[in-house]
Amino acid sequence: MSHYRGPRFKKIRRLGALPGLTRRKKKPKKRKGDSRRDSSFITPPRSSRKKSQYRIRLEEKQRVRFHYGLTERQLLKYVRIAGKAKGPTGQVLLQLLEMRLDNTLFRLGMASTIPRARQLVNHRHILVNGRIVDIPSYRCKPRDIITAREKEKSRALIQNYLDSAPRKAPRKAVPNHLTTHRRQYKGLVKQIIDRKWVGLKINEFLVVEYYSRKI
Repeated sequence: MSHYRGPRFKKIRRLGALPGLTRRKKKPKKRKGDSRRDSSFITPPRSSRKKSQYRIRLEEKQRVRFHYGLTERQLLKYVRIAGKAKGPTGQVLLQLLEMRLDNTLFRLGMASTIPRARQLVNHRHILVNGRIVDIPSYRCKPRDIITAREKEKSRALIQNYLDSAPRKAPRKAVPNHLTTHRRQYKGLVKQIIDRKWVGLKINEFLVVEYYSRKI
């Protein structure tokens, strides 16, 4: 299935921060002829019209989709699975998405974005419990041990990311359901993720409401 390959900055300008899609951040706009980076010179939004309820739900759904790098069909499938599981559908949905292997690699700090993590998995650089797993949607379980292959190239790809990360920037906090050993290129899944540690600020109930007519 194809994933989004268009301009990423355009998406975060429209939907807000999407850390799984890109590390880039929206910069404040300046007036022409002024070189100062002052918040008083930020231009107001083009439209102050009140958003419809449909648009609010659509944008929330799109944030989930682009952050986790899913197609529309994949996200709908996850919503249907969550709807049949025990517990609140929105919470189960986020747990399913967060426990994907590509997202887990990203949360462990082994890749800069989820698309980069997906590439590592697709190219067979990642082991789960000592076996190669090349399926980004693999659902990680408690006690899974995730490591880079011992091949020099596999570990070099992860090390290049670690070396390129800005030194002054604070490191992403590893969520409490994971343990990471970066020097060993290794991570451990301790438990199913808790809602408060989800990597995207999102209202999952709006996403479920958007799909309510399709499930």
